[in-house]
Amino acid sequence: MGRMPNLGGMGMGNMQNLIKQAKKMQQQMEAERESLNQTEFVGKSADDMVIATLTGDKKVKDLKIAPEAIDPEDPDMLQDLIIDAINKAISEVDVATEKTMGKYTKGLM
Repeated sequence: MGRMPNLGGMGMGNMQNLIKQAKKMQQQMEAERESLNQTEFVGKSADDMVIATLTGDKKVKDLKIAPEAIDPEDPDMLQDLIIDAINKAISEVDVATEKTMGKYTKGLM
């Protein structure tokens, strides 16, 4: 049998502890990601004409459109309101994701 590779002063006990810590961190990350995915985020257009609700994994859960936002003569306005509300909700998801998951990725890049 050959010699064990030099792990830079890290004994097997230290390596096992690192592996244990990494697994624990991975479990915490998965639990927080799942919790984030279950959370609802709301984005509202001007005057709350359109309200979009997304889950943490950026799936549209609900879209409310005020009747006065529906103008058959101006469908572009409604499209703009919908896009605005959804983009605001996505921004909310992104902020929460960075706040929640950023502690795990900080310093890794």
